[in-house]
Amino acid sequence: MLALESAHSVRFLYQHFLSGITEKSLNAFYYACSYAKIDYSRFMNTTAKTALKVIPDSLKTQPVFLCVDDTMVPKSGTKFENVSKLFDHAAHNGSNYLNGHCFVSIMLCMPVWNQDKISYLSVPLGYRMWQKKESKLELAASMIRKVIPEFQNREHVIILCDSWYTKQNLVCIVNEYPNLDLIGNARIDSAMYDLAPARTGHRERPAKHGKQLSVETDFTFSDEKIGDYYTGVRRVLTRIFGSQEVLAYVTATEKEHGTKRLFFSTIFPEELQIFCAWQEKAPLNQTGSDWMKYIPLFLYSFRWNIETSYYEQKTFWSFCSYMVRSCKGIEMLVNLINISYCAMKLLPYQDKTFSEYRTKSVQEFRFELSQGIRSQIFLATFVKNIETHIKTNAVKKALNQLIHQQIYHL
Repeated sequence: MLALESAHSVRFLYQHFLSGITEKSLNAFYYACSYAKIDYSRFMNTTAKTALKVIPDSLKTQPVFLCVDDTMVPKSGTKFENVSKLFDHAAHNGSNYLNGHCFVSIMLCMPVWNQDKISYLSVPLGYRMWQKKESKLELAASMIRKVIPEFQNREHVIILCDSWYTKQNLVCIVNEYPNLDLIGNARIDSAMYDLAPARTGHRERPAKHGKQLSVETDFTFSDEKIGDYYTGVRRVLTRIFGSQEVLAYVTATEKEHGTKRLFFSTIFPEELQIFCAWQEKAPLNQTGSDWMKYIPLFLYSFRWNIETSYYEQKTFWSFCSYMVRSCKGIEMLVNLINISYCAMKLLPYQDKTFSEYRTKSVQEFRFELSQGIRSQIFLATFVKNIETHIKTNAVKKALNQLIHQQIYHL
């Protein structure tokens, strides 16, 4: 996948690369995808373990984030297993429905030093196809439970999710692990209540919560815009989080009649240790004492990294081009593509030889690495077939392979 800079299909990989370095048949690779006894769910744990080693010791106290989301892959025809009609609000086919697959994924965002500034490196840990046997919320929760043991030594692990995932089936996982929290967008009409009033000393049952709150009347907005929005914040109780106190943030484009959005955070600013002055991007690096209470809301912006990853993998990494038909084969191939993508993200931080690519796009690094891979394979093939005298046919085959590869590359 790295040598060809794409993975249009297993057949494509075989015809243009694999057939030149192995005597295995094409069917062997199809069989490996769909029937090999490989637990590809462990790919997530291996990727997470490898990625966490990249975090410098000086940033060990900084929080890491697990972004949760799903993406649609359109497929034509009905031969693919589990293909179905899916609702997609971002579809550009003249309809809100498409024929294809839905994948749920989680992404790790972790702090690294980048030119004396703290930037967050984003690494997708894995994909699972939603097969409608369970909800996407339950599927996401099971993926987090699978990978969370790798984070047992991290002080703060924060789930970031949009309003689709800020529901009971997912947020309940926060109570299962002491170092796990959640910051999520929520439906604007989510029920919120003031904190429970103090005990009166009377014999009747104490109130579980205070009055119901409204985003329109019960939040005091900042006098100036915090980033691009006027923002109000207060501690509340919600049905989503049960008896747990959470921070509720309401943002508005205008104080009176602007569009409003609601966010919940189970972690409070005083519990976080954020090196604001060294952050790479605003508004975190502009946070003063007056803005400290808004830090959880600022951290939510890291969720957008998973959307960027979807775009890169679909546009430059052939994420949507698979032609394997079985669910297991599709998941295997998609996760192998993801491993290649993650390798290009992590290698510049693991090997100082490639440190110059830390600030360059992952596609640019892959291009340079593919050049080296093809050159090494050509040299190995050339040397292997030269003994005491030149074997003309072998040399011709090796040169022909290199020429075809260069033509394809151009």
